[in-house]
Amino acid sequence: MIEITGLGDMRNWSREVRSGGERVGLVATMGFLHEGHLRLVDRALAEADRTVLSIFVNRLQFGPGEDLESYPRDIAHDRAAAERRQVECLFVPDAAAMYPTDPVVRLIAGSLSEHLCGPSRPGHFDGVLTVVAKLFNIVEPDIALFGRKDFQQAQIVKRMASDLNFPTEVVIAPTVRDVDSVALSSRNAYLSEADREVARRIPLALDAAHRLFLTGKTCVDDLVAEVRNTFGEHAGAALDYVEMVDPSTLAPIRMASSDSIVGLAARVGGTRLIDNVVVGDGVSGDDFVHG
Repeated sequence: MIEITGLGDMRNWSREVRSGGERVGLVATMGFLHEGHLRLVDRALAEADRTVLSIFVNRLQFGPGEDLESYPRDIAHDRAAAERRQVECLFVPDAAAMYPTDPVVRLIAGSLSEHLCGPSRPGHFDGVLTVVAKLFNIVEPDIALFGRKDFQQAQIVKRMASDLNFPTEVVIAPTVRDVDSVALSSRNAYLSEADREVARRIPLALDAAHRLFLTGKTCVDDLVAEVRNTFGEHAGAALDYVEMVDPSTLAPIRMASSDSIVGLAARVGGTRLIDNVVVGDGVSGDDFVHG
């Protein structure tokens, strides 16, 4: 594995690889790697000839009072994990290189950010799009892999690539869950043992909507109520939102179909967790970490 920090060096490496007819796959992360990230690496290795894993904590996607400074970081762990997974290139750009000045021109997520996490995190997805566009321009990948746990983010990136004619195929891979069904996330490191017990209610609540849907219930109000009732009330925890949306437009719907997305955000202790399922698949449609 080689490690690259320079933007020009990264572009040159990618162009040299691609000039030989090989495909480059990108897994863009903010580090503190877990099995969810590494499953994306596995997918990239299967679908491309060379794999780049980027690590960059992007300040543009953090709002006031969010955890930019405390976001978990462990570059030594990340290097070792990437190398074990046979990543060919680790791209770790410096913040001063990525943003030598405060960017005046930024991308706007538009209507795709009006629901789900958008209202709670104004400007978040604009920051995500801006950094991903930069990474696409620097790495010039043929394919980029994103996880469905961050479904809204992945769909917005996919639409950006289409609308702005990026020659990059954006692939959304299944959510990876721990043995207790909690979706893997770097922020899970913040959870106390008691918080983790509450976090387990999140996939249970989402799967309850799936099970109710399988009985023939398609009214969104009923399905959302099932999620809220199953999650319940817990000291130090609260639901930020529960919504059902169209998977392409991310707009709220009134009646569910098998490809509808039910998503939620919950604050558990001091940690904001997000998760979602395709209502026709449920939690059982995702990958699990075994052992």
